[in-house]
Amino acid sequence: MTRIVVLTGSELRHDYFRLKMSLDSRFQVIASFCEGKEKSLLNRTLKESNASKLQLEHALARQQSERDLFEEIIALLPNHSNSTEITKGAINESKIVENIKRSNADLLICYGSSLISSSLLDSYKGRFLNVHLGLSPYYRGSGTNIWPLINNELDKIGATFMYLDAGIDTGKIIHQTRADIHYGDTPHSIGNRLIKKMTRVYADIVANFNKLDDMPQPKVEGKLYKRRDFDDNACQKLYDQFQSRIIADYLDKLRERELAPIIKNTCLG
Repeated sequence: MTRIVVLTGSELRHDYFRLKMSLDSRFQVIASFCEGKEKSLLNRTLKESNASKLQLEHALARQQSERDLFEEIIALLPNHSNSTEITKGAINESKIVENIKRSNADLLICYGSSLISSSLLDSYKGRFLNVHLGLSPYYRGSGTNIWPLINNELDKIGATFMYLDAGIDTGKIIHQTRADIHYGDTPHSIGNRLIKKMTRVYADIVANFNKLDDMPQPKVEGKLYKRRDFDDNACQKLYDQFQSRIIADYLDKLRERELAPIIKNTCLG
């Protein structure tokens, strides 16, 4: 049976991911390393002196949306993830790196950890998987499922599974999945529903790792956003889009739209 180590965060969405992965009978989670919440959206917003009321409301709404969707589920799930809590950024410390190497895991899987810069990149080359919540290379960097909403490109909301390398969302793409969008959605309901879908797909990728096909890579430059780009002006544009019925307009014309192409690994159906 494939033995995996999970590198993730400790917010509710990360807990949901870690616990669900640990319950999949097709592989075994032998260890999980969960970085702290020091740099969560809410904590960053609370510390930002220039953050607007709308930005704070956005961060609080995200936290509440995660509670509504994940909190009760997490409380009911058994924990077989063999988890260790660490501070943000500690995933690259030599002690943690050596612990991971000693585990002799078959695969490392990453979701929501700090940027990896350690020797694990070489030790697990070709066996280190990452998920980017966004469709690369259309959107890279930070807020990659928020900017498609601001830019009215809802078909470019999704998740990208890739081999991890030293860059930012630059690894070779394995598979992509598009977000499911419904009438009445908010930015956070779209994001949380995608996390549940992403977790199911990630499990399928791990279970079928030895069958994965080498997929042709997209030739698109895309857009790169940094964390600081999501300022009050951008936040206002986001909610202006929802006031203008962006979701309904997208869904009403969905059959007529030519959606941005994404990579579908043929072994996953």
